[in-house]
Amino acid sequence: MCSLALFPPPLPTGETTLCESNNELLSGTTTEDQLKQESSPLSLYFPRESLKLHSRTENSSKAAFLDHSETLWMRSAAAWRDGGFTGLLNEITKSHTEVPKWLSVSSGCILALLQKVSSFHGSLFPHLTLSSEDMIAEFSQVLKWSDCVVRAFAWHPHTDKFAVALLDDSIKIYNPKSATTPTLKHRLQRSVAAVQWKPLCASALAVACQNCLLVWHVDPCSLSTRPSSGCAQVLSHPGHSPVTSIAWSPSGSLLVSASPMDTAMMVWDVASESCVPLQRVGGGGVSFLSWSPDGSHVLASTPSALFRVWETRVWTCERWPCVKGRCQSGCWSPDGRRLLFSVQGEMVIYALTFTDTPAGVPTGTSKGPQAAAVVADLSETTFNTPGGDIIVGGEIQSLSWDPTGERLAVLLKGDPQAADRPAIIAMFKTRTNPIFELLPCGFVQGEPGAEPRLMQFHPNFQHGALLTVCWSSGRITHVPFYFLSAGVPHFGLSGSPSLPRSQARPAAFANQSLFTELIS
Repeated sequence: MCSLALFPPPLPTGETTLCESNNELLSGTTTEDQLKQESSPLSLYFPRESLKLHSRTENSSKAAFLDHSETLWMRSAAAWRDGGFTGLLNEITKSHTEVPKWLSVSSGCILALLQKVSSFHGSLFPHLTLSSEDMIAEFSQVLKWSDCVVRAFAWHPHTDKFAVALLDDSIKIYNPKSATTPTLKHRLQRSVAAVQWKPLCASALAVACQNCLLVWHVDPCSLSTRPSSGCAQVLSHPGHSPVTSIAWSPSGSLLVSASPMDTAMMVWDVASESCVPLQRVGGGGVSFLSWSPDGSHVLASTPSALFRVWETRVWTCERWPCVKGRCQSGCWSPDGRRLLFSVQGEMVIYALTFTDTPAGVPTGTSKGPQAAAVVADLSETTFNTPGGDIIVGGEIQSLSWDPTGERLAVLLKGDPQAADRPAIIAMFKTRTNPIFELLPCGFVQGEPGAEPRLMQFHPNFQHGALLTVCWSSGRITHVPFYFLSAGVPHFGLSGSPSLPRSQARPAAFANQSLFTELIS
């Protein structure tokens, strides 16, 4: 089994990972090397001080702007819109001087009963007692989401532009071929948990917000730096908030969304602004979604110790229980046949392998994998470095697999209370055909004092893989992995990029054993 003990040691203090060349990660120690990486047109820096944060909540600001002569019916309608049935009951109870006494008393009794039921339900599913922001932070793929300057990031699937959601709830769209940087703001765009571009479309961007989904339509040819809020579709469903995860189908025809407060996964037809809830008993909600690249399956994690894998032809699902905790993160191989996932409280990576349905066999009766295989052990390992011992390993925050299926990035949480247990990105070399294999590559590290918070691979990097990393400092950098993909025919090296000079490779890591899938 592949483990961190097979990895080369982390970089000494002051060195930064620059790229991979000739099968090893290269680092830079000089300021010139780091500035060269950071001066890339796609590298950005967002100082925390430059962001105008909300000084008070939306509820506390209402008193400064709303007319206090609103009628009871207007306030009730607003309470229903913002808080649902509970909000309406609360408004009626508070307005006891404007409603009949029996109505006020009845509303108060029903509200008390609902609170007791909610309290009992919360004892079964503790996450239901969290506030919206705490719930998003708990289930986000971003490490320390509440305090992170960059809260969400998404490459466009077909071009070099990307979207960045910031701590102040604004979203900026960057395109190195354009001098215009549109900034997206909307009154409902609060606590952004995820963003994702629609496939096969130049302009549509889905945004997971605290109370709804927004789908922005931003004309790539427009010179406007502040698109109107009328460019955004608002998609909402009662009880489906906060939205913590979204995923487009590879064809772009459907959008799925998840909320830990809602046991149903919503399947949206964005054009008609309608949705179909897919609901199953158990789990206490849906926290994370991932649609396979071939469109055949959707991973749906829950806040409890189980997750489901939906088959998308007739929308049936397989139920997978976990031993210790919930499924924290997952990613699919490029062909959609293999799912890698991690479990909260465990320090390993699991794999599930799916096979095509045989001809003539009904889709709903075909059997999926019988058990998950452990493919990597990420238990804490101590490395000796010139700056002292560093302990690497532990629980996994997120997984990301590059589109070629040859590099796997694993974001390890580390221990924020211990300086010698930093959050770090472990890189693996992978192969999916004809069998699945896993080999250590190295660690990706940033400038001193900066920890990785979020990562994503570029969907169309032509010379291997390009990993984008959002750091705790507010900086966004891009680490290229130069290699010739085994899945793409190559007729020469004339089109390859100029690679940095190779360095001597430690002999201890020259011949490392792969994790190899057994074929029965």
